[in-house]
Amino acid sequence: MEKKTHRIHTSDDLEVSTYLEIAQEKSGVHPVSQSLEDLKVEKETVVVIDFGSQYSMLIARRVRECNVYCEIVQYDDPWEKVRELKPRGFILSGGPASVYADEAPLAPYWVYESRLPILGICYGMQVLSHQLGGKVTPGDKHEYGHSILHLSSTDNPLFADLEPEFPVWMSHGDRIDKMPTDFTSLAYTDNSPVAVMGNQQGIIGLQFHPEVIHTPNGKTIIKNFLYNICGCHGTWTPSNFAAESIAKIKEQVGDDKVICALSGGVDSAVVATLIHKAIGDNLICIFVNNGLLRKEEAERTIQVFKKNLKMNLIYIEATDRFLKRLEGITDPEKKRKLIGEEFIRIFEEEASKLTEAKYLAQGTLYPDVIESAGTKASKVIKSHHNVGGLPSDMTLSLIEPVRLLFKDEVRLVGLALGLPEEMIWRQPFPGPGLSIRIIGEVTRESLDMLREADWIVMNETKKAGLYRQLWQIFAVLTPVKSVGVMGDYRTYGNVAAIRAVTGEDAMTADWARLPYDLLARISNRIVNEVKGITRVVYDISSKPPSTIEWE
Repeated sequence: MEKKTHRIHTSDDLEVSTYLEIAQEKSGVHPVSQSLEDLKVEKETVVVIDFGSQYSMLIARRVRECNVYCEIVQYDDPWEKVRELKPRGFILSGGPASVYADEAPLAPYWVYESRLPILGICYGMQVLSHQLGGKVTPGDKHEYGHSILHLSSTDNPLFADLEPEFPVWMSHGDRIDKMPTDFTSLAYTDNSPVAVMGNQQGIIGLQFHPEVIHTPNGKTIIKNFLYNICGCHGTWTPSNFAAESIAKIKEQVGDDKVICALSGGVDSAVVATLIHKAIGDNLICIFVNNGLLRKEEAERTIQVFKKNLKMNLIYIEATDRFLKRLEGITDPEKKRKLIGEEFIRIFEEEASKLTEAKYLAQGTLYPDVIESAGTKASKVIKSHHNVGGLPSDMTLSLIEPVRLLFKDEVRLVGLALGLPEEMIWRQPFPGPGLSIRIIGEVTRESLDMLREADWIVMNETKKAGLYRQLWQIFAVLTPVKSVGVMGDYRTYGNVAAIRAVTGEDAMTADWARLPYDLLARISNRIVNEVKGITRVVYDISSKPPSTIEWE
């Protein structure tokens, strides 16, 4: 797929709204003054059934952007699991298979027995045709990329407020050769006589992908399905999510105590605030200085949580302990798992001193779960310390209130909770900290070098007014050695890399086109001010195929 290029605006350019600011305006998010419990309303849910599409997560995002809650389930999940969500409708994702192939994944029987609206996308449309009596065959012409969709009729509620023709993004080789009984063709393209089909029971198939940015009217189509066909009203807002989470935490925890792992980032801050509103002083926040933090990180975290938010906070200095575990370790997966395990051991030790502590709270996010093989169809990309790195014999039960949220959604919840803006806009920082930004073994010397380099990167980025336009920007310390010269002397030191990306979440990201003068200032300062670094390079790879972090 063609990548979207994100231009970085300098302070001399017109201010542009970030994705979060747009979402905040559309969601009407403001710090709430009334009781969050009073805002609780019935949650509307639409379920995405995953057939292995690379876009399944994107479908869920688009649904949520319409203020309708959405979860992804697997095609062989039992109805008992899905019934708890009380779905208003289903979306069948795309996928790499062909429905006529042996062992091709198909929709479970309960999708049809529910008699709820169904939207099949690409492979999902072919599943509908195949299972409901139609016929799917290999197409004479494959259709990849832009196509023009021609509506057979504009009367269908799916196409409300749309023109008779508009561009869509196609990605398929099979085609609908025969529609199921009682289905009619609602739209076509030059290569697909049946590009959209539907019946009177609210079952619709789309051969194109409405969830991608290359289908400009895609979000309108999804919203029309949610509102006009499923009967949703858009009640899933950050404030309502907060109210529901607080109620759930109260019910789950009761009078027990909860230990919350704080990192200083927005994820753990939102989790701590939700739990604090639910159980008050029965929340004990623990901040572990693992020695892998950025410069002045520990001091800032203590200031915010203990002095500003008035939470119970236990500070643990554990630098020596973590560095001991990381001695000689160069494999990034081992780093993550060792760090995750050590965190849990520390929390369990502290919990043993608190006789009523039974729960551990974490700021796990949906992308963390996905990348740690949280769905059946996905491969393990990398284990996250708070998912794949947890020991199997841990004694604390987990509370993860934002486990099913994306980063931008967590920020919106933070705004609804009234958290400080500085905390809300803080860029993501990985749980394993600087250990995965040091390629190779982690030592005190390498940590000191990286901290100073990263401090310069942040300082110059903020001075340029670009911090909030970037999803992340940071320095990476490589084990590569390079010759340099200072004055009349030869130097031989490490190569540092600068990584800067734009994006809406951690699932995809594009490398940022930073101004050359900013890159020049960063490079010049690092080479001249950080002892041991003699060269700076800039990473111009996007995700996918690369990940945001180097390890």
